Amino acid sequence: MAFFTGNVTWLGDFKEAKIEAVQQHKLILINFSGSDWCGPCIRLRKEILESATFENYAADHLVLVRADFPRQKKNQLSPDQVKLNEALADKYNADGKFPYTLLVDENGKVLNQWDGFPNESAGQFITQIDQFAVQKKGS
Repeated sequence: MAFFTGNVTWLGDFKEAKIEAVQQHKLILINFSGSDWCGPCIRLRKEILESATFENYAADHLVLVRADFPRQKKNQLSPDQVKLNEALADKYNADGKFPYTLLVDENGKVLNQWDGFPNESAGQFITQIDQFAVQKKGS
C-alpha cells in the first residue's frame, strides 16, 4: 500500500522500500505516526513532511515509509498493513514512541533518529538528512 502526498509516495511496505533504495541508491526515511490522535505527529506531517521544501528534497533523495497507527475506527488500516506496521515497530520502535522518525540505509541500518517533533524548520530537518546522503554518495 502506498500513500501519495504532493509529489512523493509514502510506502507502507519496508521490504519494498529497501528494494527501491538499493535500485535508486537512496536512503530510507521511516515515520511512525498516530495520524488521528497524536498532535505532534500531525504537526510533523503538516509542518515538515508535507512541506514543499521537504517533498522536493525527498523526491530525489529518499524512499519514504509511513507506519501509521490510527485509533479511530474510520481510519483503520487493512489487516495486512497493520501487520507490516507492527513488524516494523517491533524492529525499530519497540518502545512505541510517536512521532518517531528514522533515517536508515538500504540495509536497514539506523543512521539517525528523531524522537518526538523535531523542533526545527523543514530546511533544518533536510540539512540533517543531507549530511548522511552526502556520506553515502562518498562511500
